[in-house]
Parts: sequence; C-alpha cells; structure tokens
Amino acid sequence: MTLIFLPLKTNFMKYFKYLFVIVFSVSLHSQNISDHPFFIDKIYDEALSNGKSYDWLNYLSNQIGGRLSGSINYDRSVKWAKEELDLINIDSVWLQPVMVPKWVRGAPEYAHIETRPGNTISVPIAALGGSIATPSIGISANVVEVMSFDELKELGQDIVSGKIVFYNRPMDVRLINTFQAYGGSVNQRTQGAVEAAKLGAVGVIVRSMTTSLDDYPHTGSMYYEGLSLNERIPAAAISTNGADLLSSMLSLNPNIKFFFRQNSKNFPDVLTHTVIGEIKGSEKPEEIIVVGGHLDTWDLGDGSHDDGAGVVQSMEVLRIFKSLNYIPKRTIRVVLFANEENGLRGGIKYAEEAKAKNEKHFFALESDAGGFTPRGFSFDTSEEEFKSIKKFEKLFKDYGMNNFFLGGSGADIGPLKDGIIILAGLRPDPQRYFDVHHAASDTFDKINRRELELGAASMASLIYLIDNYKL
Repeated sequence: MTLIFLPLKTNFMKYFKYLFVIVFSVSLHSQNISDHPFFIDKIYDEALSNGKSYDWLNYLSNQIGGRLSGSINYDRSVKWAKEELDLINIDSVWLQPVMVPKWVRGAPEYAHIETRPGNTISVPIAALGGSIATPSIGISANVVEVMSFDELKELGQDIVSGKIVFYNRPMDVRLINTFQAYGGSVNQRTQGAVEAAKLGAVGVIVRSMTTSLDDYPHTGSMYYEGLSLNERIPAAAISTNGADLLSSMLSLNPNIKFFFRQNSKNFPDVLTHTVIGEIKGSEKPEEIIVVGGHLDTWDLGDGSHDDGAGVVQSMEVLRIFKSLNYIPKRTIRVVLFANEENGLRGGIKYAEEAKAKNEKHFFALESDAGGFTPRGFSFDTSEEEFKSIKKFEKLFKDYGMNNFFLGGSGADIGPLKDGIIILAGLRPDPQRYFDVHHAASDTFDKINRRELELGAASMASLIYLIDNYKL
C-alpha cells in the first residue's frame, strides 16, 4: 500500500498522524480505540491551557505552607482540599478520620565542631522526625565516623560508648536512578539511632540523603524500635557540606568534639483526616480507580515537590475529566492521604476501610516523586498484566512519556496490594528530586508550571486508558 502525504494544515496533519497510528500501529482490545489518541490529546490540551494544578499548588505552598502531620497547617490543608474538590462539582467529597503521630521540632537546632576549647565552626543540622531532644544544654562528645552498621559493630562498645556516631555513607552518585541511590543509604537515617544506642552512643549525626553538596540538612523519619524510653538517643541530619567538613576535620584530628542541641518532642497521637472525592462510574461503579498523593509534608520547607505536586496533580485528574465531560465507566476516586511522611497511617487506614466495606479496587496510581518532567510510569503487577498495559506506551510517545516498567508504585497505595489490584506510580525525571527532598529548599519556586501540568495530563491519560480497557 502506498501512502501519499499532501501539504495540509498543521492541526490536520496532527490528527492524520494519530489516524495513521491507530490504523497501522495500535491493536489494543477496545471497541473505541480509534477515539483514544484524540481524547488523550484533549486531556493534554486541557491541562496545558486551562490547568488548575499550578495555582492550587501556589496556594497550598505559599498560603498554608509546610503541613506536618498533627499540625494546624495540616488541618488547614484538609479544609482547603475539601473545598476545592467541592468546587469541581464531582459526585461526592468526604473526610476519612485517622489517628496520626504528633511530633514538634521546637526551637531551631544548633551544632558546631570544636577543634580545641573555644575554637568552633558552626554546621547546619536538623532533627530527624521522631527524634527526642538533647538535654537543654546540648550534647558535646567525641565522634566516631562510620559508613555502615557492620563497620559500627566492628568498632564495638568500647570505642562507641559515650560518643556521637556520625553516619557518613553518601548516596551512590553512579546510580542513574536516584531513588535506588536513596534506598541504598537511607537505613542509616531510619535505624541509625537504634544501632548506635545498642553500643552506648550518646547521639547520632547522619549525612543528609541527597546527591547535592549544599548547606541544607534533609530531615526524614527515624525509629526507636526495641529501645526503652531511657535508652533513646537524639538523632539529627547534617548538611552534605557540613558532613564533608566534619569528615575532613576528623581525618586531621580524631579527637575533635561535636556539639549539638535540639528541642524536638513527641506527643500523643491526634485525630486528623484523609481527603477523598470521586466521580461515580457509569457502567461498573463498584470497580474503583484511585489516583492520589499525600497531603502531609515535613516542616522545613513547604513541600511543593514532596508531595504538594502529587496532591494537585491528582485533583487535576478529576477536574480535567469534569471539564471535558468525560463520563468514566468505573468510579474514579482521588485520595489525598494523611501522614505518609512519619507513619503511613492514612494509607493503612484507607486500605483497612476499603477491606471492611468490601470495596473492589481495580487500579491505583500515586504521584509522590516530585513535580518534574514526567518520563513514564512504574507498575506493581504481574508480568501478564504488565504486557497488556505496556501496549499503552506507544500512545504516550509524542508526550515524552516512553518509559513503562515493572518496579513499584507508591507508599500510600501499597497497603491496597492484594494480588489483584494493579498499582502504579508516576515517574518524573529523578535527577533533581533529592536536591530538595525533606529540606527547607523544597519550596514553590522550584516548581515549573509546564512540568507540573504535563504530569497531571499524563496521569489523567493513563487513568482514562485503564478505565476503557478490561485488563
């Protein structure tokens, strides 16, 4: 067959291109497959021309700010999210109660390196989430630097007791997937205090989880499993520049001292809410498709990338469908989870409630990797189901979304996993995410409007396709 291409107007050429793809490339099992590329184009046009995600995030970040679980700001964000979802005029919006931990940072932390009595150099630190405070006068002690728990254990109690343990294992910069690099170093933050306390350490300093060299300490959760209240020791993150300085000074003089003071405190659990809204399905309302992100953040920045971006992108999916008058076959539900950062209580509670109500969740998509340029989706499902989904990949090629792969989804939707539901995660370009992750630098000025909107459009397009196929 010979195809003849004539000089045509740009818009017509675009649709002709889609027709060509439909006829000659796409062989997916849908009665209306010929409509899909056209509607996907409409989704992107709507997100880029009339999108609300950027303006929503501007308000969430700059008018409300950081939204640590149990805080007044978090409760303000719940009220805001419900009001905005109500304005979209979807079928229903409600709040799901959940008990969450309450941890307060308190007065700003302070730390310095003491090379000799009276000679000090200040370095930036931030208490790790969940950490206890130091004594009011702070802690001053000699330092042992280690790269791993094995190295710490080799030193033994005789060397570690009475000292501050300094975990200085960096993220592996050789790994292109920065999330993989993060996973390879984060245990020193989450479990470091426990391992150091077992050997008699008086405190813990952890190199920040970032490939960037800067003066921003990156906080994050740490835990005290297995330790009694009187065995717990304070733990803080040190900036990467501060960590490099401390390491260099220790190499010159192993007897230097480190001083730090922090005022963090744990309180009893408090009541808060996950925000939920949905558009009822027209043909299979009992089958639920979830799209979501977590509404809570850490307290150092305003959480624009982690996870304000995922919140507004998820809300935007439903707004796009309403704007385009799309009537889904299945129920499309947005879930703005509480307490992902320091407990995952919102995700666990949502899954518990779904099971108790015998709800049938068909598909769940989470955005919790920043608002950067979308590159693809990861899927947590069977090989067979993934082969079916991967057929969609060609429809995203023109939008720069050409990386569909098996490999996880998101923390909040993870508790829904039951061997039946398909889980997925939006995968933006990962190279800048850990520059701001859990740091005071995670602010609205780091958001690019177009990147954010492209992510929302990509999510809406995938959900549209999932809704129109029986996998």
